[in-house]
Amino acid sequence: MIFIDLLIAGLKAVVEYASAHVLTCLVPAFFIAGAMSALIPKEKIIKYLGRDVPKYKAYPLAVLAGLLLAVCSCTVLPLFAGIKKNGAGIGPALAFLYTAPATNLLAIIFTGSVLGWNFAFSRIILSVIFAILIGVIIAHVFRKDDAIEEKNILQSLISEKVKHKKVPFFEKYRLWSFFAVLIGILVVGTRVPGIARYVWIGILIIVLAIISKLFFTKDELRNWLFETWAFSKKIFPLLLAGIFVAGILSAVIPENFLTTFMGENTILANLIAVIFGVFMYFPTLVEVPMANLFLGLGMAKGPLLAYLLADPVISLASILVIRKLIGNKRTLVYVGLIIVFATISGLIYGQFVK
Repeated sequence: MIFIDLLIAGLKAVVEYASAHVLTCLVPAFFIAGAMSALIPKEKIIKYLGRDVPKYKAYPLAVLAGLLLAVCSCTVLPLFAGIKKNGAGIGPALAFLYTAPATNLLAIIFTGSVLGWNFAFSRIILSVIFAILIGVIIAHVFRKDDAIEEKNILQSLISEKVKHKKVPFFEKYRLWSFFAVLIGILVVGTRVPGIARYVWIGILIIVLAIISKLFFTKDELRNWLFETWAFSKKIFPLLLAGIFVAGILSAVIPENFLTTFMGENTILANLIAVIFGVFMYFPTLVEVPMANLFLGLGMAKGPLLAYLLADPVISLASILVIRKLIGNKRTLVYVGLIIVFATISGLIYGQFVK
């Protein structure tokens, strides 16, 4: 029966995602997001990424943070939620949200080695431009909402009384060490193959436990775990629902879809490529060999670039979560800008590169 086949396709997508990403990728991201919310002083986030920080400071910093993280559009969501909740302006926060899966250094190097450096350079230049433009536009359009959110955060700062355990010398560096180990767990979990991955994760967890015991209070650790659980409850179910739907859609797309609808460099072909990238969700770096496969199957180079600019950044799963985090209107504008920018870029690129 068709219904059973679609149900199996959706469940298969969920199982594949859970087995490949949840334990070594998404779980560390939730713990990092919880630590951002519970441990990083909100005034620090506001100082560097707040709405009133000059654009020439806030946006390059947000983009740089994204460049250094190799995470997919789903794994970046807890991190985005963490910096947003802690006081980052909507513009820099969205610039980070776009950059991390779209423009991280590993993805660009992989793109260059597989698809050619013209693709790689076009991808990184356009992605950085898009990230900043999208952030600036949305921050301007929704500046009143952003101001209200920052005012609420500042009010909470006045009422909060956080007690820190004073530790000579290391007190200044405890957060840096703590986050370095957490990010190390995320990097090892996503990049180190085989049994060595779990050995290094085990070692890093022991180091994290020692740092936590020596340099953080019980209240701080309790707040960290509470925030981690809060992010998990809010984000994880929506991710699974979106991935389930994406699995069903993948099963119903015809085999000759690529050559029929994306074999030429037209506006419609580029638009379809972007929408196709949303439905056919792939984790970061996986989109590169898939793009190479699509190129061999007849996809034109313009639509291929449009696909690369959209697929790692948004998916049905991530749209559901972003909507929960920033509301319907801002999500609609965010997704709409990505679709428009990626479509136009693919069309222009395809005119010069055959």
